Amino acid sequence: MGRQRRVTDLVTVYVVQGLLRANVIRGALESAGIPVVLKYESVGPVIGITVNGLGRVEVQVPAEWESEARDLLNAEPRTGEIFSVPPDVTKD
Repeated sequence: MGRQRRVTDLVTVYVVQGLLRANVIRGALESAGIPVVLKYESVGPVIGITVNGLGRVEVQVPAEWESEARDLLNAEPRTGEIFSVPPDVTKD
């Protein structure tokens, strides 16, 4: 059997209200290859209340990924050619 590595040193890199926002952040980090754990009170999603801390979600990553995660989350939004359709695709 293969060994499984147990992650014990998690660092909170972002805090949001609600799982929807947390999953957007999680998706961005995971698409960059950064493992993510969401930490939240289990009653929040069941009841659907996001006040007084019940909707608080901590986005956590292993300590060795903290720098990369923070860099990604603090990066300026990209605009311009990277999101444009390449010219050769629109030619007939």
